[in-house]
Amino acid sequence: MCGIIGIVGKEQVADRLVDGLRRMEYRGYDSAGICLVEAGQLVRRRAEGKLNNLVLELARNPAAGQIGIAHTRWATHGAPNTANAHPHATGEVALVHNGIIENFKPLRDALIGRGRTFESETDTEVVAHMVSELVEAGFPPEDAVKAVLPQLRGAFALAIAFRSADDMLIGARLGSPLVVGFGEGETYLGSDALALAPLTQRITYLEEGDWVVITREGAKIFDFENNPVTRPIVASGATSAAIEKGEFRHFMQKEIFEQPTVVAQTLRSYLRRIDQTVALPQIDFDLSTISRVTIVACGTSYYAGMVAKYWFEQFARLPVDIDVASEFRYRDPVLEAGGLALFISQSGETADTLAALRHCKAAGQTIAVVVNVPTSSMAREADLLLPTHAGPEIGVASTKAFTCQLAVLAALAAHLAVKRGRLSKAEEAEIVGHLAETPAALNAALAHDDEIAAMAHLIAPARDVLYLGRGPDYPLALEGALKLKEISYIHAEGYASGEMKHGPIALIDEAVPVIVLAPSGPLFEKTVSNMQEVRARGGKVVLISDAEGIAEAGEGCLATIEMPKVHPLIAPLVYAVPVQLLAYHVAVIKGTDVDQPRNLAKSVTVE
Repeated sequence: MCGIIGIVGKEQVADRLVDGLRRMEYRGYDSAGICLVEAGQLVRRRAEGKLNNLVLELARNPAAGQIGIAHTRWATHGAPNTANAHPHATGEVALVHNGIIENFKPLRDALIGRGRTFESETDTEVVAHMVSELVEAGFPPEDAVKAVLPQLRGAFALAIAFRSADDMLIGARLGSPLVVGFGEGETYLGSDALALAPLTQRITYLEEGDWVVITREGAKIFDFENNPVTRPIVASGATSAAIEKGEFRHFMQKEIFEQPTVVAQTLRSYLRRIDQTVALPQIDFDLSTISRVTIVACGTSYYAGMVAKYWFEQFARLPVDIDVASEFRYRDPVLEAGGLALFISQSGETADTLAALRHCKAAGQTIAVVVNVPTSSMAREADLLLPTHAGPEIGVASTKAFTCQLAVLAALAAHLAVKRGRLSKAEEAEIVGHLAETPAALNAALAHDDEIAAMAHLIAPARDVLYLGRGPDYPLALEGALKLKEISYIHAEGYASGEMKHGPIALIDEAVPVIVLAPSGPLFEKTVSNMQEVRARGGKVVLISDAEGIAEAGEGCLATIEMPKVHPLIAPLVYAVPVQLLAYHVAVIKGTDVDQPRNLAKSVTVE
């Protein structure tokens, strides 16, 4: 959500700032802007909509300068228009901001009372005026920022430029990530390492409450109490190649097809094939003493957690609670001593999930995180870090991050079962063998891409679509519906198959396709009965199953999608592929923006 880049350079920076914004388009945005410091002036250009509109504005009205800030905005306070686009500026100060200033209203009212005039509806402009007011009163920029930061409540990452300073930017973070990059005679600010990838591989992750003054010579970092601190400089590992589509039409399509590779990479960190065991990172607590697991996540990560609940209870016989992060703290959950709180997030910065993590930590829970960014806030605050190795995921609709999360959670379930004495060595070896088969099974699922593309036209005209599944396939039904909603804008809902007769069956008619996820196995006959209920009411069924299931129940379906026959443990990973591909091809037919669907952001860093 939103993107920040700032450069204190030794040559013109406008093109590089725009390039940095382009690398952050995947985060989601609805306006963009840039501000340069040149000859004692703040030169600002902004545009509503896609980044190309800003590029056109810069072509019409070029902006020069060796120091500058830039931003892609995802609207919170105020409509997505040019007036509300960042950077926000006064005569002395320009700044960009990720996050939300929760107490902006009383701060704004006080500023208006002192004669300040506002141009936008945003919370961000308040900070620009607060800093500017002090600079105008004679405060040095560092002292002005130092005085303003304690007055702000909420979450923010800030990059601030000053008309009178042609060799300095100031950054600050609280609840939203910000990194510092180090070049040769240049220094950078960015929302993430990917934004700075072509500029430098040497970066520092600011910690919670840090603020920083960057110049061409380097960076001076201060903590929440304004004490000078040293933060480590690390190699980012991010590459610009990660944001290239290659032979694929969309990033989402590329990332769907990367799943066999990235799931294999992820499992390689958790499976010891030599002795057929599951291994976790070194920890200093005993997993066998865990009495209860509390899983917290948002969106697609929440559905991965729902699948994990089945696994943890089935294999490890551990009771599991699961909650969406935005609701978790507000029901004042009962957290038992000896509990493990497990948080799942692609970015590791999701605001609701991070707040829930800190709530559980304060309540004495052991903290585990499944995350794709091992340098993220959640990763740094965890007792047990369980990284996925999906690589940067550019498409807003999560695909490869989801299956990598499932891979880690399956390995964790097996390891917990072993530690609790619920799996023998032979049973553990069997599970390791099945997990190791996953990449090949994903490849087999992807081989059906053409037939899924060919039948997507049957779904594209629908206004409503239902997805059904039982057991661990129920969360996959929810995930399939979410994917279709996200990128094709078709209304879709996922249900547990047996719940159809308790209300949703009233929606069934010949205009409502019903996608059924039903691998053959113990629950298959019950799902077939639910399919018959749909057909009896004129519903059109698309059955996703293996050859055995399709042979038994495929007659009379609108279409069938054949998956490889796999062990039930890895079926959720494999059945994720057809629902992803179906959503993708339907969206392509409808002509929507697949990689950057409307109103959505990749990383939701505000509550």
